Amino acid sequence: MPPPRKQGTALRQQLAELRGPEVPPKALDARALAALAANPGCERRALLDGAGVNKAVLADALGSPSAFGQSQFAFMRGNAFEARVKADGGAELLRLVHEKLDPGAEPPAGASVPDLAAVGPEGRAARTALALREATDAGGWTLLDHPMVALDVAGSPAFLEPDAVVVHPDGTWTVVEIKSFPMLDGSADPAKVGAAARQSAVYVLALEEVAARLDPAPAVHHRVLLVCPKDFTNLPTAAAVDIRKQRAVTRRQLTRLTRIEDIAAALPEGTCFAPDLPRDELTTAVEALSASYAPECLAACELAFHCRARSREDGAVTSLGRAARAELGGLTTVEDVLAAAHGRAGDPDDPTVAALRRAAELRAEALAAAGASVPVTEGAVCH
Repeated sequence: MPPPRKQGTALRQQLAELRGPEVPPKALDARALAALAANPGCERRALLDGAGVNKAVLADALGSPSAFGQSQFAFMRGNAFEARVKADGGAELLRLVHEKLDPGAEPPAGASVPDLAAVGPEGRAARTALALREATDAGGWTLLDHPMVALDVAGSPAFLEPDAVVVHPDGTWTVVEIKSFPMLDGSADPAKVGAAARQSAVYVLALEEVAARLDPAPAVHHRVLLVCPKDFTNLPTAAAVDIRKQRAVTRRQLTRLTRIEDIAAALPEGTCFAPDLPRDELTTAVEALSASYAPECLAACELAFHCRARSREDGAVTSLGRAARAELGGLTTVEDVLAAAHGRAGDPDDPTVAALRRAAELRAEALAAAGASVPVTEGAVCH
């Protein structure tokens, strides 16, 4: 008999079968990983991302095409700006790191830029780890352009590619995130900065795993450098962003993720997400995975339109947002909420039920004062 497959090999084979024959895996990047960490209860996204399923293609096959993603124009503009920032061996980028994060160190003249080329993501990750160790021992400035680092996500490795990592003369490491949105008078859109901070937190966690394998372990800065165009020009400017909060939240959420092999083991035999399958069969496969939809998913997940439609069909209160879901406690459907509000169900001593009934009474009084004739039992509940 042939020897049994190792657990890691068996899992990779199972995930490949879930993707479908001849379907290449889609790499899990830091943006997707940050979104996954923000919604750890969604087994659907956890397994599909872990298996490398292209969710945009899957959404098209399900008949719910996604509007999520970066435009080609924005992608090209971002690449052009990044190339400018890293020109001349990253001289301008290193100057900004020195100015914003380490002004007491020697100026970064003649910094090293090691070649990180290798075969496959595993090879690139190993080459990056070696370059980081050599740069730490060298005691000078080193710029790692698009290094590859790995982070364990629910029992499966995710290979991540920061824009840059800088090794300081004291052996500490800094993540650099380059974005194409502008900094106007020294400040940028808070929502975009927050997204960049969450993305950078993923890189910091992955670098900390690399650092932990060195002796002594070098420090990974919790202040990252965010580089953006200055005002309405294409000239780079930068700001230091403290990501300690985002790092703590991301680590906690990733720890809560159910292991991918446990989710896969619960699927019916023969489940497959290949986009060339009949739509009914593909829908059945997707619905076999529990989802945790919220309106925030529309800006972070390619399957959001499909999940929203299912959530609305089920009358789930998560369609109203996570805040509303948290306020409503054990009432998980809109029908349950309305029944509790109008006295048809629910424990009167439950604070949530009492608040809903009081809101329904106030609404009825307001409608009566306005001369409205809409029956109370047919209306919505005031929040």
